[in-house]
Amino acid sequence: MKGNLNLYYDEEGDFLELNIGDYTEGYFKNLGKGVFERVDKKTNKVIGIAIMGFKKRTEGLKDVKVSLPTEIQLSS
Repeated sequence: MKGNLNLYYDEEGDFLELNIGDYTEGYFKNLGKGVFERVDKKTNKVIGIAIMGFKKRTEGLKDVKVSLPTEIQLSS
């Protein structure tokens, strides 16, 4: 999977979404516990992940660090 890593965070809803490449039409597949994978409607490939309650999950951590560039393996 190639493309830019796009991040979207909704502070009011405490919702984090990460997508690879251009945003395409797709749907979310519930993996449980507020974690979802985003699947491209045409190719059925996983193109991102979403996490509900992200800020709550990271409370108590000093920093949430991500080294860039990074490689993420997404599979279903």
